[in-house]
Amino acid sequence: MFERKPELQNCPEKRRDEVTHVDSDADPQLEFVPDGGREAWTVCLGCSLALFASAGMTTAYGTFQDYYQTSLLPSSSSSSISLIGSLQICLLYSLGTVAGRVFDAYGTTIIIPLGSVISVFSMMMVSLAQKDQAYQLFLAQGLLFGIGLALLFSPSIALLGHWFRRRRALVIGLATGGSATGGVVFPIILETLIPKIGFPWAVRVVAFVIMGCLTVSCLTMRTRLPLSGHISLRTAVNLGGWKDPRYVLATIGGFLLFYALFIPYFYIQTYASFRGVDPRIGNYLLAIMNAMNVLSRILPGFMADRFGTQDSLTVFVPSAGICGALVLGVWLPSRNTASITAFAVFYGLFSGAYVSLLPTYIATISPREVYGARLGSVYLVIGIATLVGTPTGGAFLKEIDDKHFTSLIIFTGVITLVGTLVLGSAGLVDSQSLRRFLRTPGPGHALASYDRDRTSDLTA
Repeated sequence: MFERKPELQNCPEKRRDEVTHVDSDADPQLEFVPDGGREAWTVCLGCSLALFASAGMTTAYGTFQDYYQTSLLPSSSSSSISLIGSLQICLLYSLGTVAGRVFDAYGTTIIIPLGSVISVFSMMMVSLAQKDQAYQLFLAQGLLFGIGLALLFSPSIALLGHWFRRRRALVIGLATGGSATGGVVFPIILETLIPKIGFPWAVRVVAFVIMGCLTVSCLTMRTRLPLSGHISLRTAVNLGGWKDPRYVLATIGGFLLFYALFIPYFYIQTYASFRGVDPRIGNYLLAIMNAMNVLSRILPGFMADRFGTQDSLTVFVPSAGICGALVLGVWLPSRNTASITAFAVFYGLFSGAYVSLLPTYIATISPREVYGARLGSVYLVIGIATLVGTPTGGAFLKEIDDKHFTSLIIFTGVITLVGTLVLGSAGLVDSQSLRRFLRTPGPGHALASYDRDRTSDLTA
């Protein structure tokens, strides 16, 4: 492998992420990536189950939102109820900064079992919540469950980079597809069991399902690369990526896209009820959206691997643009069951690319050894967006009427389209044809400086 270094230096640009890691003094263990085999796919299974049980609950929150508004928290506003769900998503992403670095230092030995225990315990506490006691759900489901999610989510994504390179986008899509599957299964469990055994026992059943999945994850998730074994304040957050304009633009674009991403997931069932959709259909719209999410998280990853992970934005950007068009062109004028269901199907189909392709793109412009911390830094920014996004949507719904829903939908669509433009600019930054057109040196100097600083970043 090392004898072919001169050939690697002439690789196409889309292989840049692999070329930058080749070094004459590199550890062979860092350069060899299994990209398959029983052990690697077992790890992928464990990561998928961890995301099914953790992130899957965040995409199922629309069912909790609907139940809380009508039964458990009737005295609370839509905005305050959505804050419970947005807080757990915020913690999932923002605490990924710390969780990613802990993973880089110590692997999965501590962080995955700890996150599993916290997640199961918090759902048991949710089952004990009393009527109109919003603070109980805020602490148990928002704060405690959010901490458990953070400990599971970022390491589950970063671990795949230890085992896969050529198929990295595909396996990240498979793993994040697990979270979308959770968003299908958990709403159906809740909608089926709540009328039969009540909310407390329905939530306990969910907690037992989560416990079973995370038990398998604890047994199968293991690291391959050498671990540093220590964490300092200096290395808890890796800021080296901010020297790369692609990283900066991708992070800003991700902020805007995730700001609006979960608004349809939180409010689609409330909107369907307002438009008079049959509950036998309306109560399962969230499950439909998440079912389509499974495909949209796996297929874009397959396409990104097929055309090169460096070109993952060629799938991500069109998917985001289509989501914005669907919000303004389909959800906004929808008035009946058919159009609302169509929006749920297609929005779910295309929005899944957000979750799988953003970490894939960050991986292509980050050294593997600090990928967990770099991804955690991005998720810190994303966490802020998710914290304020859905409560902002709830603030538009001071009253459940046509005027307020119209304002909410327009806001969601505009934010999505602006985020798409910013994200697309990340792909233009390194465009040779654009630089020739503008007759400027372009970002090459910045990228060259970024590459020169990589060595110092790895020793930080």
